[in-house]
Amino acid sequence: MAAFPDLQVSVDNVFVAGDSVFWIWTLTGTNSGPGGSGNRVRVSGIEVWTMGETGLVANSVGYYDAAAYELQIQHGIEE
Repeated sequence: MAAFPDLQVSVDNVFVAGDSVFWIWTLTGTNSGPGGSGNRVRVSGIEVWTMGETGLVANSVGYYDAAAYELQIQHGIEE
């Protein structure tokens, strides 16, 4: 979080199928924290939650395009 002081995460969509929840998100921010590049990034991803019997998240697995994220850290994005 320190790397992106202006970090914003938006919830783009949520889908439920059985005991799984698919949370689609977009992260935006400026890599202006300590040692940061000063570049803006915008990357989307998905978290797949498996819900436990208690109704709480029992397992979470996340996916995003790490190569695109690293490229944006280095070169930024056009806005």
